[in-house]
Amino acid sequence: MTSKVDWDPIRALAQRVLERGEPLELTGNVRTLLRRSAREVAIPTEDVKQALRNPRTATALLRKIRQRINAGSHRFGSAQSRAYRLRDAGNLDGARKAMEAVIAVEVVPFYRELAANVISNLGRLQAVAESGQPDPKLPERSQTLVLLRRVQQGRPLKLSNGMRAFLRRAAAEVGISKAEAKEALTSPQSAGALLEKIMRRFHEGRKRLERALMRMMDFRDAGDLEGARQQMRDLLAVEVVPMYRRAAEENLEGLDEPFPAP
Repeated sequence: MTSKVDWDPIRALAQRVLERGEPLELTGNVRTLLRRSAREVAIPTEDVKQALRNPRTATALLRKIRQRINAGSHRFGSAQSRAYRLRDAGNLDGARKAMEAVIAVEVVPFYRELAANVISNLGRLQAVAESGQPDPKLPERSQTLVLLRRVQQGRPLKLSNGMRAFLRRAAAEVGISKAEAKEALTSPQSAGALLEKIMRRFHEGRKRLERALMRMMDFRDAGDLEGARQQMRDLLAVEVVPMYRRAAEENLEGLDEPFPAP
């Protein structure tokens, strides 16, 4: 399980001091916040002690903390996106190497831990690819793609109890009825066809949602909220995948909320 960190307070302090130019007052609470945040981004205790001697050096420490948080976030986010693209293309080794490259240079423990978790999941996914049996601890979507690729390579599904349970869950995730899923589980061939349908619904639903969101934002930015709402209504009229329907419903509700003040 990934450790939790709350960087909102240090980000708020950095915004006031580094962007708005407010003076840094070394109160007890500020010192505690700087010490904790510095520890979370792996700045040595002695360096922190020296920096807290006066506001000027403390401001430099604050800048360094923010730089490590932002750089680590960008580095991890970019590597994760690349790793997932490689994973979805079937290149699990390349995906793992993308995350290992993060760990090789990252100093912030939180981002190192996130990268290690991705690597662990990729290892579990590799085991699924080799065995042809699903892992209950992994998301359905990523396993669906790996298992479908095995089927397309001429290796039929092995309808174990675990595989049947996985396919039922995955079918429900994309709005396929229990009756249809049950009928498909009568043979490896029909189960493979079910797997293909599940993956197609994941893929088509995601693309449909992405296009609808882009149109929605165009209408919203042009000041046409009703046009923006209609994009989500149109999506809901055809979408069957529950998680994509929820996303459309949440965006539709969000359009009824007032914009935050600038």
